[in-house]
Amino acid sequence: MILQSMTGFARAAAENDGTAIAWEVKSVNGKSAEVRLRLPPGYERLEAAARQAVQKRFSRGNFQATLTVGRTGGAMVQPVVNEAFLRDVAELANRLVEQFGAAPASADGLLALRGVFDVPEAVETEEERAAIDAAILACLDASLAGLEQARCAEGEALRALLSGHVAAIETLTLRAEADPSREPAAIRQRLADQVRLLLDASSALDEGRLNMEAAFLATKADIREEIDRLKTHVASARGLLAGGGAIGRKLDFLAQEFNRESNTLCSKANAASVTAIGLELKAVVDQFREQVQNLE
Repeated sequence: MILQSMTGFARAAAENDGTAIAWEVKSVNGKSAEVRLRLPPGYERLEAAARQAVQKRFSRGNFQATLTVGRTGGAMVQPVVNEAFLRDVAELANRLVEQFGAAPASADGLLALRGVFDVPEAVETEEERAAIDAAILACLDASLAGLEQARCAEGEALRALLSGHVAAIETLTLRAEADPSREPAAIRQRLADQVRLLLDASSALDEGRLNMEAAFLATKADIREEIDRLKTHVASARGLLAGGGAIGRKLDFLAQEFNRESNTLCSKANAASVTAIGLELKAVVDQFREQVQNLE
């Protein structure tokens, strides 16, 4: 399945019987599918259908959709001039000039008077309204298809990036597993050296008890469990990335698990080399988690 990012932008335009229609849609990261609509006055009736169209196609993201509707050049409504009223007003303006020396009236000033110039609203029949509504929703669907395509393109790029992070996590896990400090001989030598230092410091210490305590601490410091869990999480992440779909939340959970295991590995490490691997692992996990936030 395709992997989707939560960010994208698309625009679609259409024309229906002299009406120009355009939708602009964009999305950013979000916990669920939240939709904000900007509709021209008179088109609020389409809000429920438009919101449903977005939420039916996408499962996560903050969406903003803006609709613009206008008349094409050949379908402009003709203005109406009340010529009789305009003539009366013009004659009155001329008398004011002659009798009182008032400034002559301008044409645009006369046309701006209420009742002289008017652009009537177009009257739509029920059939015309249904047709324009259908055209607007069809244009919205086209813009959402473009948005989905943009999100999928970015999602595929994220798949490659996240796969690289998972590969790096696996490599570091295997390095920690194969680190020479984890060899039984190295562990025995390190424990022997520590016991010897303590005995040299105080002859009153019991050598047998020291050996038992050292063995106990060595067991607590073993990172076998963390390595096994990291390998399991790597396999799970690869399975999710290969399957695709809306896997953002699942990968975010895995990112938290990766972080938990890398923290424990660092705290239990009893060699500088393993600590260095753990710190590098934490950096890669942070990068992985940051990118996962962009996935649907």
